Order: sequence, then structure tokens, then C-alpha cells
Amino acid sequence: MRTASERLLLRLEWRVVRRLDGRLAGGYRTAHRGTGTDLAGLREYVEGDDARYIDWNATARLNKPHLRVFNEDRELTVWLVLDRSASMTVGVPGRSKQDVLSELALVLARLFGRGGNRVGALLYDTAFGNRAVRTVSPGTGRRHALRIGAELARTTDAGRGGAGRGGAGQYGGTTDLAAMLDAVGKIAQRRALIVVISDFIGNGDWERSLLRLAPRNEVVALRVIDSADDELPDAGLVVVEDAETGEQLVIDSSDPLLRARLAACVEDRDTSLAAGMRRAGVPIHRIGTDADLATALIDVVASTRRRRA
Repeated sequence: MRTASERLLLRLEWRVVRRLDGRLAGGYRTAHRGTGTDLAGLREYVEGDDARYIDWNATARLNKPHLRVFNEDRELTVWLVLDRSASMTVGVPGRSKQDVLSELALVLARLFGRGGNRVGALLYDTAFGNRAVRTVSPGTGRRHALRIGAELARTTDAGRGGAGRGGAGQYGGTTDLAAMLDAVGKIAQRRALIVVISDFIGNGDWERSLLRLAPRNEVVALRVIDSADDELPDAGLVVVEDAETGEQLVIDSSDPLLRARLAACVEDRDTSLAAGMRRAGVPIHRIGTDADLATALIDVVASTRRRRA
């Protein structure tokens, strides 16, 4: 009998992976050109080169700056940083943000792992009020993608507690984005492609952590969003609950002042997030819970190629 992860991967392979095969890994492989460990030789330094690869002995000997040139690494290492905090439970049953995150993780693990690339995962959650980081070491192939899926399912089952649309279940504590980024920075021993999948609703000095991580790796942010994150239904008096802290308030959702303040806060949050990503040179892509994953990921790759052109 197939597990839930196997059934999900079979469906995704049929509906998404075949449409993306060859596009995604190819779209990122060029990021690692010349960053291998196999020295190919020296060449004269030109403006814009990475100063970290200057060979100072050759520079002193030849009286001109020279750069070490490496053969390209053939193997791409990919780290998936997966936000499993309580705010990711928002969404309709079967299509919450955490459901979309699980599908994205399986698709990416399967696509990158098909060509022999190594894919690891870092799962960050705040179940039961505790911040926990679990790591799946890099591996390849379909079986390894299923291992990541199994870890995702285990986290979901541990944190599920009858949460409805926006319900927090057994979760507690806010997402510490900085901790997520610092954790992957410690385990990514060599240059890697790091894909952060989150709704980016949280606190912490994440921009400083991102600025430390981005120069040594290629970082891509996939922001999973749901309409419930930003919109308040006009339903009169309602009880709202913070998905991450469990705090509850009674509000008048019809109050125009309240609705205007909420819209302003959402705009400020999005502007701040976009500005921080821009300063770090990290592209951020929005993927809605109602999006077609294949189309969304094709757009991500197309955007990446436009940035490099």
C-alpha cells in the first residue's frame, strides 16, 4: 500500500514534473560555473571578478592581479529551507499554504535529483511552542524525494490539531526567519542553491542573516501566499486568532477604519520584505495557494534567466 507521500509524488510527477523536466535544473546550473574545487589555471583579474579568488602569490610575482579559475562543478547541491510554522496552516482544507509547500518541496526534490544533483532539506517548525530544526541530508533520486516528503508529513501530523481556515492547531510561537537562514548557513558547507519556501510572516533580524548567506550561495525565495493573509471578510463581529501565538481578539470586521489600517499594514509588510530581498540581491516569487505549480515554477525560471541576461 502506498504512503501519502508516494501518492502525492505520483500525482505531481504526472501533472507537474513532466512539464518541468529539464527546465529547472538547467535554469540554475550556470550559477555554479567556475566555483568548483578543481583548479583549471590562472587569468588576469578584470573589474567585476570575485576578489575572493585572487591568487596573491601569482599577483605579487607577475605584478598584476591574477585570479584562480576552477573547473565547473558538475554536481549541484540544493538546500530546501521549509517553513513549517503555524501561519503556514492558513488556507482551505487540502490547499493550505503548507499543502502547497509540501508539493513544491516534492517537485523540486524530484526535478533536481533526477540528474544526479544532491538535494537536502531543512524543516523549521514551532510546534507546541518549541522552535525545532530538522535536517534531511542531501541525496539524489526518487527515494530521497520521498524521504523529504515523509519528513514533511511527520511534521504536519505532529502540528495538526483540528485547525480550520487559519486555525493554529497545536502550534505556538512566531516564525524566526533569521533562525531559518542561519541554520542553513551553518550546514551548507560549500556553495549551493538555497530555495527558501515560506510565507515570510514572522520576526527576527532576517535581513542581516540573508546578507550573510547570499554572497556565498545562490538564494531564491518562494513566498507562498493565501488570500486570507491579507484580506478581512466583511462579516461584522468576528473572533480572530493569531495563527502563530494563539492570541484571540473580537473585532468588528465591518469597521472601515480597521479595514484601512489592516490594508496599510499589509502594504508596509510587503514593501519591507521586497526592499530587504532587493538589498540582498535575492529574487522573491509569489506563489498563491490557488496557483498551478508548473506554470508558477516556469515563471520562476524565466524570471531567473531574465535577471542574468
